Parts: sequence; structure tokens; C-alpha cells
Amino acid sequence: MTHRVIFVCLGNICRSPTAHGIFEEKAREAGLDVHVEGAGTGAWHVGEPPDRRMQAAAKAAGYDLSHLRAQQFEAADFGRFDAIYAMDRQNLADIEALRPAGNTTPVMLFLSHGPSTREEVPDPYFEGGFDAVVDMVAETCDALVASLKR
Repeated sequence: MTHRVIFVCLGNICRSPTAHGIFEEKAREAGLDVHVEGAGTGAWHVGEPPDRRMQAAAKAAGYDLSHLRAQQFEAADFGRFDAIYAMDRQNLADIEALRPAGNTTPVMLFLSHGPSTREEVPDPYFEGGFDAVVDMVAETCDALVASLKR
């Protein structure tokens, strides 16, 4: 069975591509059959690669994000994925606002599946902290992969 998941942040150039790249690699290493994508609730960066600072932090931790390109989350994604993971509460609300009537695809805060005591992945675009975001995302991806293997 293929697990179809999408990770969503604001612009799809920092947090969600990091989750996309790390989860895809960890799931493959665990032998899981997955289809993974990332998206942003905004369209500012559609077609662009992840932020260069995010790519550098991920690369330093052993993950390559260079093949990813930003796309915008759309209502049709509710029918394309088994689970939707939002990086923060505002993205979760923006995703839910697009939910088609009668759709039951789960939309969850990404960090709720990992060991972090935080609820939201901080956005490093303006604040920095790219390395910390990579570590936080990797820990949560480990937990998410473990839950899918059960």
C-alpha cells in the first residue's frame, strides 16, 4: 500500500520541503512505499527550489533538497493524499478553509507526531534557525515513519 502524504507550510521553500525531503528518504530507507509532496498555502515561490539557507542546513545534515520545487496547496489535494501535515496553526486553518464538503482527509500539525514539546515548526525564513528546524523535522519524520511501519 502506498502512503500518500503532503507537508504544507506558507511558501513551500523552508519547512515543508525539508519535511518532504527528509521523510521521503527515511521512508525509503525503512522500506515504506510512499508518495510524498510539499506545498505552500501561498503562491509566491511556485516553481522555485527550497531556500538556499534551508538547502545548506539540510545538506550539512545529510539531506539533499535540491530536486524539490515549490507548489501551491489546492483543494484537489484533499483527494490526492491520505494525510496532510501542516507546519503551524495558521497553515492548518488555511488548509481547512479549502476543504471540500464531505471530505474526511486528516489534516494535522506535523509536530504532533514527534517528540517535540512544540506544536509548530518555527519559520526560519526571517528568524533563522535553519539547523534547528532540520533537527526538529528529522526527529518527527523518524516518529512518523515508525508509526507507518506498524
